[in-house]
Amino acid sequence: MDAGYPVHPLDRRIALRFEGVSFAYGNVKVLENASFHIHQGEFVALVGPNGSGKTTVLKLLLGLETPAAGNIDLFGARIGYVPQQPPGDVIFPIAVRDVVRMGRLLPSRPYVREDRAAADEALDQAEIADLSGRAYGALSGGQRRRVLVARALAAKPDILILDEPTANMDRESEERLFEILGKLKGKTTVLIVTHDTDFVSPLTGRVLCLGDGREPRYRIVQHRTEADARGGSRVIHDNGIPADDCCGGEEVRS
Repeated sequence: MDAGYPVHPLDRRIALRFEGVSFAYGNVKVLENASFHIHQGEFVALVGPNGSGKTTVLKLLLGLETPAAGNIDLFGARIGYVPQQPPGDVIFPIAVRDVVRMGRLLPSRPYVREDRAAADEALDQAEIADLSGRAYGALSGGQRRRVLVARALAAKPDILILDEPTANMDRESEERLFEILGKLKGKTTVLIVTHDTDFVSPLTGRVLCLGDGREPRYRIVQHRTEADARGGSRVIHDNGIPADDCCGGEEVRS
C-alpha cells in the first residue's frame, strides 16, 4: 500500500488527507473548510466535546456521508473500524472467534484458510486467544472492546479508527487496551476519537481538536501536549496551529 501514498516534503507518507471539507445537516453547519492529514504509522487523537462533529468526521472518513465541498483521500488504504457501541445483541450466542472472523468476510469470495489464519493472528494481537471459544455476550466490557479491536485487525487494516475506545472501561482494561495499541504504533496508522479534550494517551503523537470553543468554528486545529503526573498527556489548547500545516510546526517535530 505504501506505493500509493503521496510523499510529504519531509519524506513522511500521508495515509489520510481531509482537505477543505464542508458539511451540514440541512441548515445546521458542522464543518466548514476543515483540513487535516495523518502520516503513515502515526498515532493521532481527534478530540472534541459531544456535539462538536466528531461523529460526522467519522462518517465522512468511512464513506457513510459525502462532503458538500472538499476532498477526502484514503489512497486505497484498508480501514479497520472499532465502534463505540458493540454490534447487535450481545445475548446472541456467538463465540469470540466467530466475531473476530467477521473481519474477514467479503461478499465476493468464500471464507478460506488464509482468513482463519488472519483471525487467529488478530486474536493473538489483541491478547484474547484464550477467550476464543467463549461466548461474546459473557465477556466484560473491556474484553468485548478487545474483541472488536481484533475483528478490525483481522482485516489487516492500514488505518485503524477507534471511536471512544475506553468508554465504560475500568483503569486496568484501559491500560491493557493501550498496551495492545502501542504495539501497532509506527506500523498501523491509528486514529482515536474521544470527547476528552483535556487528556490523551501518552502514545498520542498529535492531537486534533474540533469544536471546543477555542478553535475557529467548524475547523480542526492541532494542539501540543505535555506529560501529566497521572501518566497521560495533557492537551495544551493555547497557540493552536492549523491541522493541515502540521509538518512545519515545532510542536510536531518534538
